[in-house]
Amino acid sequence: MEKLLRRIVSDPHVMAGKPVIRGTRITVDTILELLASGMKPEDIAEDYNISLDDIRAALLYAAKILGKEEIIIETRA
Repeated sequence: MEKLLRRIVSDPHVMAGKPVIRGTRITVDTILELLASGMKPEDIAEDYNISLDDIRAALLYAAKILGKEEIIIETRA
């Protein structure tokens, strides 16, 4: 799985340092938003000229980042 993460890079000169798919200007958050909107991974890969492994890498990256965050959920009394 760590091999997938090598597909994600961050460069302050590319997309203001947001994590992107290596060799592109396609951000991880763009991929996540497209998936959340219901777009199929195969269609994203075709439309943005990236691979399915790039999409998996974006998902893995997001999971790793979120796994380190503390989330506070409001509970109703």
